[in-house]
Amino acid sequence: MIKYDKLWETAEKRGITKSILTKKYNVSKAQLYRLRYNQPVSTNTLDRLCNILECDISDIMEHIPDDNFF
Repeated sequence: MIKYDKLWETAEKRGITKSILTKKYNVSKAQLYRLRYNQPVSTNTLDRLCNILECDISDIMEHIPDDNFF
């Protein structure tokens, strides 16, 4: 599973709210919803967020191994 909990921590550290992401950077509310609930998003979206937040991908997402993968 990919989790985006780090995204919200990094954004807060940078003083960037969800409102700023939507209004200033045109990140759709639908994308923010998908990120909030750890749903799939495109690598393009992740790249944009890294550029906006001036951070590395590991600052916004992490991989959590699934217990029942096999």
